[in-house]
Amino acid sequence: MPRLTEVLAELDALWPPERAEQWDAVGTVCGDPDAEVDRVLFAVDPVQEIADEAIKLGAQLIVTHHPLYLRGTTTVAASHFKGRVVHTLIKHDIALHVAHTNADTADPGVSDALAGALDLRVVGPLVPENGLGRICELDHPETLREFAARAAERLPATAQGIRVAGDLDAPVRRVAVSGGSGDSLFDAVRAAGVDAFLTADLRHHPASEATQHTPLGLVDAAHWATEWPWCELAAAQLDAISDRHGWNLRVHVSKTVTDPWAAHHTAPSATSGSSASSAHHTSASPGAPN
Repeated sequence: MPRLTEVLAELDALWPPERAEQWDAVGTVCGDPDAEVDRVLFAVDPVQEIADEAIKLGAQLIVTHHPLYLRGTTTVAASHFKGRVVHTLIKHDIALHVAHTNADTADPGVSDALAGALDLRVVGPLVPENGLGRICELDHPETLREFAARAAERLPATAQGIRVAGDLDAPVRRVAVSGGSGDSLFDAVRAAGVDAFLTADLRHHPASEATQHTPLGLVDAAHWATEWPWCELAAAQLDAISDRHGWNLRVHVSKTVTDPWAAHHTAPSATSGSSASSAHHTSASPGAPN
């Protein structure tokens, strides 16, 4: 079995920490460099449910996309939920490693995985300067309504589901995608001349302005759902590394839904320039992503 330090060296080669944004907190949070590793769990969020899942699996390493302490801390006391995660991991000899913005800009990275989940053909980066986001093409044109339905079918189910802005019957041939929060990228999206933009966490004013400026279609998914496909990509990359070194690692992807939203209610008579929708309630599936 490889030592933790050997595995982490390979992960840092995939997602160099120096490529992370200055404000980010990537790298190893806890773990004994000399400990042996034979089972690894990938997940989006370093929350207690994931730590508990790693214990049940017998994993010695968790790799997450989101940092545990993004803004720093002065305590890891178990009286706080993040401190409890740290205590749980150390007590069970489980290391935690984070690849965040360094995985966003990697090639392949988070947005490549998002594009792959929807069977989109990547033709280049959305922001060439840092490699953030991807410009993609569809094999066959489809309407914005159909493209949004594709996203809803291919991405993991969440309470939010998929929100759509724009002309639902407009044709979509080229799209921009960016895993995670993407409304800071609207200038790049407009410059790319795409028909639609798939991302997450779109706020009211940037989305409203974007639809007023251009006929751009917006497809807004849950933050967690747009980043979960990266876990499968990253796990496959580590599998290939393990095979090359003869490590025989057992690599797992968590299917625990850690999106924070639990339910979605639509008003019985809500209207938005179209016929009123009927009332319905949607909750995140307790099972696995699609």
